[in-house]
Amino acid sequence: MRRRDVLAGLGGAGVVAGGGAVAVYGLPSPGRFLDEETDEPPEPIEIETIEAPGSEAGTVAIPDRGRATFLDLFGTWCGPCIEQMPALAEANERIGDEVQFCSVTNESVGPNGSITKAELVDWWEKHGGNWTVGHDPAAELTSRYLEGGFPTAVAVDATGRVQWAESGIKTADELVDGIERALEAGDSGSGE
Repeated sequence: MRRRDVLAGLGGAGVVAGGGAVAVYGLPSPGRFLDEETDEPPEPIEIETIEAPGSEAGTVAIPDRGRATFLDLFGTWCGPCIEQMPALAEANERIGDEVQFCSVTNESVGPNGSITKAELVDWWEKHGGNWTVGHDPAAELTSRYLEGGFPTAVAVDATGRVQWAESGIKTADELVDGIERALEAGDSGSGE
C-alpha cells in the first residue's frame, strides 16, 4: 500500500510540473515556423552585417545550422527596442559564444534608405550594441519570425527549429531563459 501511495505521489508531482511548464512556456505550435511542404525548418536567410562595435561587415546565415541562434528584430525608430538594449547586452555577456547572437533591422540601410550605415552605427554605439548587427531590407527574416511587434526575440536550436519567440521588452533573465531553451534542445529536433 505504501508503495502505491509513493508512486501516486510521484505521478501527481509530474502532472503538476508539466502543467507548470505549459503555464510558463505555453503549448508549442509545431507548424508555426516550419516549411509547409516539408514540415522541416526553412532554409537559413543570408543577412548583410554592418561594421560596428562587436560586428563585422559581411554576411551571416540566420539561423546558423549547427549551433543555436538568437535573433533580435529591432528598429532604430522603436522606443521599446532602445529600452531593451541593456538587457540584450547583459544576455549577450552571459551567454557568450554559445550561440550566434544577432540583432537585425528591416529598415532600408544605405545612401537612399531610411537610415544610412553611419546612422545605424551611431545608433548602435549610442545604445551599447556590441554583437553582430545586420539588416533585412527585403524583410525576409521579419516576415518569418516577427511575433506581433518590435522588438521580437527568437531563439532557434542547432537544427533550425524555433524553441522560443516573443515580442515586447524582455529582461536579461527572460532572454537568457529563451536562449537556454534552444541550447537545451540541441540536436533533438524538438520544439516548434
